[in-house]
Amino acid sequence: MVGPYSGYLLRIDLSSGRIRREEIPRRWLDLYVGGRGLGLKYLYEEVPKGADPLGPGNKIFIMTGPLTGSLGPLTGRCCMVIKSPKTGTANDGYAGGHIGPELKYCGYDGLVIEGKSEKPVYIKIMDKEVEIKDASHLWGKGVYETSEELKKDVERHASTAVIGPAGENLSLISCVSVDSHFVFGRGGTGAVFGSKKLKGVVISASERKMDLPEKFNSVVKRLLTESVMTDANMWAKTDGTPIIVDMSNAAGVLPTMNFREGYFEGASGINTGAIKARLSRRVACHSCPMACKKKIKTRYGELKAPEYETIGTMGSNLGISDIEELANIASIADDMGFDTISLGVTLSFATELTERGIIKSDLRWGHAEGYAKMIEDMAFRRDLGAKLADGVKKAVERIGSETEKYALHIKGSEMPAYDPRGSFGMALAYATADRGACHLRAWTIADEAFGKMNPYTFDGKAELTKELQDKNSIKWSLIICDFWLSSYEDMASLLSAALDKDVDVEYLKKCGERIWNLSRLFNVREGFSRKDDYLPSRFTMESHTKGAAAGKVIDRTEFNKALDQYYKIRGWDENGIPTKAKLIELDLLEEAEKAEREGVILP
Repeated sequence: MVGPYSGYLLRIDLSSGRIRREEIPRRWLDLYVGGRGLGLKYLYEEVPKGADPLGPGNKIFIMTGPLTGSLGPLTGRCCMVIKSPKTGTANDGYAGGHIGPELKYCGYDGLVIEGKSEKPVYIKIMDKEVEIKDASHLWGKGVYETSEELKKDVERHASTAVIGPAGENLSLISCVSVDSHFVFGRGGTGAVFGSKKLKGVVISASERKMDLPEKFNSVVKRLLTESVMTDANMWAKTDGTPIIVDMSNAAGVLPTMNFREGYFEGASGINTGAIKARLSRRVACHSCPMACKKKIKTRYGELKAPEYETIGTMGSNLGISDIEELANIASIADDMGFDTISLGVTLSFATELTERGIIKSDLRWGHAEGYAKMIEDMAFRRDLGAKLADGVKKAVERIGSETEKYALHIKGSEMPAYDPRGSFGMALAYATADRGACHLRAWTIADEAFGKMNPYTFDGKAELTKELQDKNSIKWSLIICDFWLSSYEDMASLLSAALDKDVDVEYLKKCGERIWNLSRLFNVREGFSRKDDYLPSRFTMESHTKGAAAGKVIDRTEFNKALDQYYKIRGWDENGIPTKAKLIELDLLEEAEKAEREGVILP
């Protein structure tokens, strides 16, 4: 049985076929903990400056945390770190299911995949037996069939991470699907798999237990009662993310018709009530009492119930008010292997261009059939789909610069489903997110439009954004799911019990800040700075005509003041570059010196 750490990772070179077990430096575990932190450290050390994200020099780091595989509540997720072909930034994503626990039970804290195969392959891991196997018969197949085929090869309980045709065809908005229900969603993870001719990974451990101190179970029981199964967290079990649809609509932040509005009249047809009325069963990740994922009965058969982000970007944002139609096109997108956030915003971009007569297509607001066809055209790069297959930034380059104002992205990553004109903190969170527009790095809207802070001012938002970014950095290194609103004290209790040593809150806070700064340092090395921490012009120049945020725009001067304040709080200079003094304070001297050797001028 393994403990919180095995101390080893599995390294697979697809170019040479070499497979080896490798020790993880103990100091790295102390400084970066696991998950996001450890993955970013490996990315920073091993992926060269300027490496082509779709070339053999990029690597895939699939990481567990010290709590992965335990009975700790909501600790079943897994982390994937890459250099994103979508943005050129460091990119980490998280998937539920069982892939992380299975990897841990096989005796590995992480999996590194490097090089590039000449033919389609998949990786099969069964305990200590590891094979690179031919996947030619799977190339071209969708996510659902591929996942089932890989599980058949194992002939026992297994977990899969696979791509669909979108990833095979190197779509920059493709993703990696875990167990057909969860995703490493953003940043073009599927394209990185596809560039290596890697169709997927299947992992199966014969023994599914961890060796942990007896007091760990006592801490788990206490936290379940005091912190997890509480009123503040039960929304995840009863409703899941679709509960946010009505909240966002009331706040005027629900993206509608390519973010032209923040209020959607048809929201009742795609909200949590519409899903509950059709609920057929629930799906849970490893060690999770919430079972937040849902299946629904539709006229198209039993389908996965869309999450909030899919509802926002592919539902209201496309004018679709029928949950069954939405679930159907989302299912097609999942099978093709798309990131539904980027896909939805790309489709809304193309629909607005069609409406304005800039391009010709069959896309119309609310017409799911046209979107279903376009999703497949994008996956296989057919006709107009070829121009849209890599998201809005690339589409502007292919269609014409006059379409830029309709392309809603930051650093090349499409906007998530919270319109920042109704939650100014989200504007700062989006702009400063390390992987491009991301709602998860700092979900400030919980304190603003959904909380008590004034959503229409930047007062206090720089501090809030930094606090949430740092906290999530350590949370995703442990790895704990977002749906447990865990405190630093909760995290310290769990980690202390798992490691059988005292871990205090200040240690976790410093780790979180260290990890965020390492991610920024990677991006700075790749050429990112203040110029890339911007907002699309629609949010600063156009306002809604209806809903709670009607008439609101984000003032550029006020936004820049907030950005100045954020940099100051971070200990960065006015261009968003971490100072060497701040990096030394965070025990990042070696990383700072490496950046300087690679041409970075640190203030």
